[in-house]
Amino acid sequence: MVNNGAPRWETAILDGGPADGMRVRVADRPSVLQVNRPCAIEDPQDGVRDPREGVHVAALHIYRRDLKVKSEPLRYGFDGVSP
Repeated sequence: MVNNGAPRWETAILDGGPADGMRVRVADRPSVLQVNRPCAIEDPQDGVRDPREGVHVAALHIYRRDLKVKSEPLRYGFDGVSP
């Protein structure tokens, strides 16, 4: 849904999962949203510097658009079996 070449922004609500109830703005009604939550990385027990320093780990959560909802706020439901 493009309006004169500019993206159309709409409000959406996330249902279920770790972002339940969160309101977001989406452009052009994407079919899937990705939510990331950072994971803590533990320090090595032996005090040796980890060669993966600078690596970040995040839990990935997928939300799929409810195609029955045609007007704002759009709704995205948590997909617990994805990816």
